[in-house]
Amino acid sequence: MDNLHVQLGFPADQRALAAQLFWQAFGGKLGLLLGPAPRALAFLEPVLDPTHCLSICAEDGALLGLAGFKTERSAFVGGTLTDLRRTYGLGGALWRAPLLSMLERQVEQGVLLMDGIAVMPQARGLGIGTALLDGIVAEAARRGCREVRLDVIDTNPRARALYERRGFQPGTVETTFPFRWLLGFSSATRMTKSVTAPAPRRQSA
Repeated sequence: MDNLHVQLGFPADQRALAAQLFWQAFGGKLGLLLGPAPRALAFLEPVLDPTHCLSICAEDGALLGLAGFKTERSAFVGGTLTDLRRTYGLGGALWRAPLLSMLERQVEQGVLLMDGIAVMPQARGLGIGTALLDGIVAEAARRGCREVRLDVIDTNPRARALYERRGFQPGTVETTFPFRWLLGFSSATRMTKSVTAPAPRRQSA
């Protein structure tokens, strides 16, 4: 696909579609925690932070793919106990919150955490995932980060292959025991890529 334009955020009128796209990509991982789909979407849609997301849209403005990230300030998918309670009730929020906290990754200074890539089914195979991943690395450089980090689960070998092709190196492996039956995967591998800061612009004489 020619002329892929990676932009920060997503169009305001595409928020519902952004939530659907995220759930389409990660519902298999989060289904037992946030599902069924209508409730998950009700939770996700208002808590998405477009300032921590890159996206690619078609010429007509339709969302084709997105990649979320997390910094010390915020994350693409936020949400508090109050947000959980709004969707799942107090009881549902109280048991979901600690399990969701297990999936949270702490942000290290100088490191940009990527929070997954999601591409619309009709747009797969067009280079959108690669463009978004490269965009994440460029965004990290723009923010002065020294490294991009992500976690890839053992049930997503295609994503891992993409990350390795783009220079990400595997590191530590974390298991989900004893909650793998609930989360839908057995382990996650941390992968990192060093970031080269952009060269400073030369001052005009």
